[in-house]
Amino acid sequence: MREPADRRWCEKVTLAFHNAGGRPVRSGTVTFGSHVIGALGVDWSTVESTRDLPAPLAAGARAERTWTVCVDAWRVPLGMHVETRDVSVLWE
Repeated sequence: MREPADRRWCEKVTLAFHNAGGRPVRSGTVTFGSHVIGALGVDWSTVESTRDLPAPLAAGARAERTWTVCVDAWRVPLGMHVETRDVSVLWE
């Protein structure tokens, strides 16, 4: 789930995790792909950022976490905004 943040170059992104495996997840990373969108809806670029997973996560457990995902302010001129459209997870 995405929500606007207080700055046009940031967004609040909430993800729900479910460890459906038989062992605990001890660590991992979440990679966000934030797209810089122009006033006419043109996707100008994508900026990746990485955060730690909410770990440890026991087998069968669920967790939800919200991150404020930002790109450098200079990448988002007036009239433009970001949309975090891509998310990938690496479990370790």
